[in-house]
Order: sequence, then structure tokens, then C-alpha cells
Amino acid sequence: MKVSIQRENGLTEYEVDLKDATLLELLNEIKTKQDNTLAFSSGCRSSVCGSCSMRVNESEVLACSYKVQDGDIITPLQNVEVLRDLVVDMDRAYAFNAKAKAWLSKSEESVSLNHEDEQVNALQSDCILCGSCYSACPVYAVNDDFLGPFALTRVWKYVSDKRESEQEQKATNIQSNGIWDCTLCNNCTVVCPQNISSKADIEKLRMKSAQYGFMDPNFGSFGGGFGSFDGSPVF
Repeated sequence: MKVSIQRENGLTEYEVDLKDATLLELLNEIKTKQDNTLAFSSGCRSSVCGSCSMRVNESEVLACSYKVQDGDIITPLQNVEVLRDLVVDMDRAYAFNAKAKAWLSKSEESVSLNHEDEQVNALQSDCILCGSCYSACPVYAVNDDFLGPFALTRVWKYVSDKRESEQEQKATNIQSNGIWDCTLCNNCTVVCPQNISSKADIEKLRMKSAQYGFMDPNFGSFGGGFGSFDGSPVF
């Protein structure tokens, strides 16, 4: 089979004699037997660490689970700095977790969780930080300060945790370059290897924000008199 891989100098075509192989197996075959300069990232090889995330035919995949096909075009993730070939720098994307303060800020020690409570945000806890949702997000084309899908999903994880005593503050943190900037295109959900819907989480964060008096600042540009342009509470 023949595949094309984005290198520093453009697409390079390789022919490999493999059948029913994962993309990661193909990349290893090329690196060990044809071109030891090829650079890519991998780790667990079992779809847990997220380090082998890349794009095939303009769609985000995990190389360790994707079955490669003849004619595939393999490129690095978008919206992140490419260090070399298929290796990207995820530091800036991960920094949005800190910017959004996506952690349990102040826990009510007297509150205990039952099984139903734990299931409320169990899926959000499965995020492997592969960056696929960031790569697929069109908002970054116009706003590289956008907090983004997995940071906002992580915020919902803690906003929905009954032990969190500062839920309103968490909602405040995500008003600017956050929940209202999302176009709800659902690209993030489609490419997530863990089947997490950041779109649904952002919609729930919007509803939670409304309970605290926040509203979409864009409403202020329609007819006047509604909302504030900085995302602050309106009473």
C-alpha cells in the first residue's frame, strides 16, 4: 500500500507491504526499515495516553487504533505548533486548563458522593488529552485565545461536582473566550476517541451560567438593552 506523510518539505510518499495494520504499525515499519528520520509520537499503543493523535485524510485519529488504508494522507494536528513531521507541541493547548481553572477549587468536605453522583461526570473523566478536539475546532481560525473543547469539558466536570462550593466563580472564569465563543459545530464530538461531547458540555455550561445571571454577550447587539458585552452577570 502507498501512503503520503506530511514532512518538513511537503508530502512524502511511502510504499509499505502491510495488511490490516494500524497507522502506528505502519509508521514504525517506515521508521525502522525505510526512513529513520521520520518523527512521530506514541506511547501506550492502546488508545489510553493520546500521544499518537494525528490527522488522516483531514480527520483526527489515534494512530494506534486507526487501520491504515491505501492512499491515506497523514498530517499533524492543526492549531498547534509542529515541532517536526507529525510531532506537535501541546503545551499551549494544555495551558488552557489552567487558564480556565479547570480543577476542584474548594471542596465541601462534608459532602459525600454516591454512585449516581459519580456517574454525572464519569464520561468527562475519560478525557485522554489527545488534542483531537482542539485540532478539529474551527474557532481557533479566528480566536486563538479560545479556551477550547477539552478545557471547557473539564470545567463542566467540576461544575457538576456537588462537592465544588465555587460553581459560580467557575462559571465566571469561562465567560470570556469561552462558552459563548463556541459555534456548537460538534466537530469536537465527532473526533473524540472517548466519545465525549464537548458540545453538550458547553451547552450545559451555558445553562448553568444563565442560572447565575450570565448571558451571551452577542445578544446585546440585537435590539439593545439585553446582556452585557463583557459576559458579566445581568440582573
